[in-house]
Formats: sequence, structure tokens, C-alpha cells
Amino acid sequence: MYSILVVDDEPNYLVVLSELLKDEGFEVFTASSGEEGLKIIEDVDLDVVITDMQMPTMNGLEFLKRIKTSSPDLPVIMITAFAEVDKAVQAMQSGAFNYLAKPFSNDELIVTINKAASLHLLVRENTRLRKEIKGQSGFSGMVGKNPKMLQVYQLIEKVAPTHASVLISGESGTGKELVAKAIHRNSPRESKPFIAVNCAALSENLLESELFGHEKGAFTGAITMRKGRFELADHGTIFLDEVGDIPLALQAKLLRVLQEKTFERVGGGKTLEVDVRVLSATNKDLREEVAAGRFREDLFYRLNVIPVTLPALRERMDDMRLLTEFFIDKYKKELNKENLKISQEAMKLLMKLPWEGNIRELENTIERAAILCSNDSIEAEDVQPDTLYGDDKSTIDSDIDIQQLIPENASLNDVLYIIEKKMLIQALADEDYVQSRAADKLGITKSLLQYKMKKYRIKKKK
Repeated sequence: MYSILVVDDEPNYLVVLSELLKDEGFEVFTASSGEEGLKIIEDVDLDVVITDMQMPTMNGLEFLKRIKTSSPDLPVIMITAFAEVDKAVQAMQSGAFNYLAKPFSNDELIVTINKAASLHLLVRENTRLRKEIKGQSGFSGMVGKNPKMLQVYQLIEKVAPTHASVLISGESGTGKELVAKAIHRNSPRESKPFIAVNCAALSENLLESELFGHEKGAFTGAITMRKGRFELADHGTIFLDEVGDIPLALQAKLLRVLQEKTFERVGGGKTLEVDVRVLSATNKDLREEVAAGRFREDLFYRLNVIPVTLPALRERMDDMRLLTEFFIDKYKKELNKENLKISQEAMKLLMKLPWEGNIRELENTIERAAILCSNDSIEAEDVQPDTLYGDDKSTIDSDIDIQQLIPENASLNDVLYIIEKKMLIQALADEDYVQSRAADKLGITKSLLQYKMKKYRIKKKK
């Protein structure tokens, strides 16, 4: 549903135009002046503005220029009298989407609005995705020739052209969002938005607002009307990551969207309709969650129309070299290391590691090794867990009560950050900023010391 703002100083005309647009299914906001219109633009997530050219205090041209200053991508349709065509041309030069000279037909108005709103949706989507590059190998960057992965590819090809809901299961880090993007990009909805939501990252109240939007004043901090992810994904795809973490109370509202394709914004009474394909992912066994009473059975069956299961990395070790080469090529470009390579010893070690974090852990390991390695060659020591994390041996007495040194309510991250940074600075100062000696003192490699100096923004001594 598109949200339209109509601005006109003639009350009767405002009512007539407003009712016409509501009958066509638009959500309509009205203002009797440019000043009032600007306030609504600040408070509401709009798709199109329609404004009369001739208004007191602030005319249509000035109103247009003010809009383009604060919301340059918001399309504005100007309504002019026949004798004002020269001003309409001036408005087009100032960024108006189009103009309609009175008298115009209702069909002409509706067609113009739909074109403007569609363009706005496309601009939004391009802005959101402009940094993403569509994968050139496999499906959206998916890599692998393992038989289990070939089955996943075949399933993607079959389900992508349909409108069926898909539930993607697999351990954390196996690439569930890549599968969701591959389904979207190979579907009829490819040109429409792909909106992802991490359901485990937000509290129940914030998640409800994120999914369904909220009206101004719906809760403390809701200073503007805001569209939710379902509205933004209209005619496209929404990806609900970690769907098993959605609270029970919110599951009922999600079920309604799946069944009836309708919902209300938080704090709102108006029922909105959406056409959205729902893809979801989980690292939990949702059947167990249903049995335990933590997940609705009816919602599970709605989400699980087509199940896709991703194998863990340890189940597809024959893909290790392909995946490693893929990530090395990626960080060659990102780090400007054209000669980056990996030794056979490092490759053999990668094949032996457990990879509990799956492909995400492998990528992080390659990225870190690419940064820290010497002579652009990743060696076994660069990917060795003990080298990166240390082992359980320690010369420090474990009975020391360090709690008395830590402020109450301090977080683990804060404590580790402060201690590590202070130790780095102290070791460098003790060794007169000779990095090799400071690294030896700390029991780490020189490349790791340089990496941490960059992380904590510790400058070399001049």
C-alpha cells in the first residue's frame, strides 16, 4: 500500500481528492499548506507527494524545493492550472516527478501516482543494494560441488519460481541467508525488495515494530510513523532469520500475515495488505520447539511448506579447497594483495580443524590470516588456532582473585579491551617501541602485534 500526501489550500478539493485516492487503496494524508505538509513529511514514511502549485504563504515551487532539500528521492507531483504550464516546466527542472494540468482525469492521476511510487520503491531498493554485488559463481556467491550442496542447488531451482514459503535449516554459519538470496534472485520477484530481519537480535517490542512498523506516538521514542519490514518488502521477499526465536505472542501476528496477508502497525487501527513471499531460517529443531510449547504448530506448517537443509562444513570437506580459494580471491581484492596465496601446509591444517562455526568461521580465519601473514603467503601458523587464541597453559596463578580489580557490573568485552590495550602499550613502552621485542615480551607474533596496534589505534613512536 502506497502512502500519499495531498497538499491543497482548498478544503473541498482536498476532500474530493483524498476520497478518490482512498477508494483506490492508497493510504492518504492531507495538509492545507506547505508548512503543514513539511511537518507530515518529517513524521511519516511517504511514497508520493501531490501538491497544488498556487497556495498562500508557501507556493508549490517553494514547497517542492524544501522537500528536495530534506527528502531528495521523494517524488512530487504538481497540480497546475492550464495557464501555469511555464511554472510547471520550472517545477520539473527543480526536481518534480511530473505535473498535471487541470482539468485532468482520475485515470491520469492514478497512473501518474503508480509510476511515481514504483520509481520511489526502485530508488529505495537500489540505494539499499548498491553495495551488494550479485554473485558470479553458483547461486549468489554459494560455492561447492559436494553432493549435498548439489541437492540444495537443485531444490533452489525448483522452488525459486514459485510463491511457496521456504524454511532453511542448518547450523550457524552454514550460509542460510545466501540460500534465501539465491531463491529471491531466481524468482519472479527478483526486481522487488529483499528484506532481511534477524529475529534473535531484537526484544519482543522492538521486533514487532521492526516487522510491522508503528504509528507516531505508539510508544516512547516513536516520534514518527515508520513502515515495517513487511511493508517495505511488499511484492518482494522477506527473510526471517532465526525465526525460532520469535516470541509466542508475536507468532500469532506473523501467522495472520501468512494466512490473510494483512496486519496493523503498532499503535494503529488500520488494516494493511501486503503481497510478500516469506523465507525463514533457523538453527533450531522447530519440531522440538513445537513439542516443548515454544513454537506454534500452525505457524511451523505455514513456514515449512518447502524445507531446505544445509550441511555443516565438516560434512562437505571436499569443498574446502574451493571455499578457501573463493575467500582468498575475495580478500586479494579487498586488501589489495594481488599475490596472496596459501601454502600446502596451511591447506592441510584447514582440512583437520573442526569448524564448529562452519563457513562463517572459515571466512573469518582466511580474512585474519590474509591480514597477518608475511610476504602475502598464508602459512600453517597463520591459521593455527593456538597461534591465534593461545592454549590453556599459563604462567599466571589461577588462584589470584582478579575480581577485586574489576569494577562492579563491568562487561567482559570492556574488561578484555582495557587489559589488552594496556598490556600492548606497556610492552611497547618497555621495549622502546621495538615491535619485535614487544611481541616477544607478549608471547605473540610481530604481525599479530601490528594487527592489534591497528585495532586499538596505537601509533608507532616517532
